[in-house]
Amino acid sequence: MSEINGFYAALNQVGILNSGSMEETGEKYFLERYLPIRPNPIVFDVGACNGDYSSGVRAISPSARLFAFEPHPSSFERLKSTLAGTGATLIQTALGDENGTTRFYDYADRDGTAHATVYKDVIHQIHKGTSKTIEVPIRRLDDLLPNLGVDHIDFLKIDTEGHELSVLHGAAKTIADGRVDAIQFEFNETHVISRTFFKDFWDFLPDYRFMRLLPKNVITITDYNPIFCEIFAFQNIVCVRKDVYARHFRQ
Repeated sequence: MSEINGFYAALNQVGILNSGSMEETGEKYFLERYLPIRPNPIVFDVGACNGDYSSGVRAISPSARLFAFEPHPSSFERLKSTLAGTGATLIQTALGDENGTTRFYDYADRDGTAHATVYKDVIHQIHKGTSKTIEVPIRRLDDLLPNLGVDHIDFLKIDTEGHELSVLHGAAKTIADGRVDAIQFEFNETHVISRTFFKDFWDFLPDYRFMRLLPKNVITITDYNPIFCEIFAFQNIVCVRKDVYARHFRQ
């Protein structure tokens, strides 16, 4: 047992399995250092669920122009309640690499959970539950942006239970054009189900500096190493475009 405890403690030291509040995940630490240097930042919260993260953004940067995306009808209703009166733009859709509709899975005995996903086996294999299915709209971010009147994103946060890389693929042109300054995505065991490696993100975002969040710090990942990077357990990765990183983060 002591060996197992030591293993988990070691993972915590490198930003793995630090789940819980935004303080415990390190998200608050990063946002407090990034958002204030962006005047009236445009923030996209993809997979906004009940709106807790969006609320954290508003608390840190009241001037932020916030767009929150959530496809699950029950979660979307709670999101509307959470962000009522804030001026946030709420969009009831999933994001991915296609336009149309997709199947969305949640627990059969619960409705609108944080584990809702486009991958059935996230519910069945990862969380050992049984699922129900709903149909939800899905859009490519590249195609959606003109309708939102947005041509530049200061911060794109993605928490989509294994679907994060598909969201990025749907924003490929916007990213390639240098119009997304920073991206946060969650990397965890759900990526075993979606068959997504950390290296897939690394290869897709060559113009970005990768950082793994700690509660009160970050670990900058300067080189891809599968031993250090391919750890399929809860972690938050922030990627900052290299020119932005050089101006604001490099010591």
